[in-house]
Amino acid sequence: MGPEPELSKRMLRRELLLVRNGLTPDDVRNTTGTLAERALGLPELAHARTVAAYVAVGSEPGTLALLDALRARGVRVLLPALLPDNDLDWGVYEGESSLARVRHGGGRMELLEPAGERLGPEAVTTADAVLLPGLAVDARGMRLGRGGGSYDRVLARLERAGADPALVVLLYDTEVVERVPEEPHDRPVHAVVTPAGVRRFR
Repeated sequence: MGPEPELSKRMLRRELLLVRNGLTPDDVRNTTGTLAERALGLPELAHARTVAAYVAVGSEPGTLALLDALRARGVRVLLPALLPDNDLDWGVYEGESSLARVRHGGGRMELLEPAGERLGPEAVTTADAVLLPGLAVDARGMRLGRGGGSYDRVLARLERAGADPALVVLLYDTEVVERVPEEPHDRPVHAVVTPAGVRRFR
């Protein structure tokens, strides 16, 4: 495949992040409730006992309203904690007060992570649904991440374990694109949720 897909990914990431970084806190807030509502209507989440998710940061589509609604339903919500090698450990979400601000990458990146007990990287294999962060999804369900590789490891771990949770990405409407550059390790997701609605790929 050569460097072309990776180069194309970098260029597309730059374009998408430019648009995202232009959003105001109000823009982000205004989509959070709609996204939560749409996602909660998914049968994959309606029947889930355990959901692996993440806390959105910056101009990412907001997730806290969804995390709280899942918890209120009695769902066990797992959240990631970034490890030094970019892999992910997991902890249980116990409400907003259970989150800690953690700086990574020499202080450049601040994430909200579960402050409680760590369950180990394999904990994600117990999830009935996994919410993945992303920058775009294409018409085939191929996802463009931020390039750190953390969720590529998660998807590989699920595959090795023979786990088959629903894979769902939350995005803004403009981030569902015609085609995302693809590398051999990339895996399609099952659904994308945007403020305008839900699109399925399986």
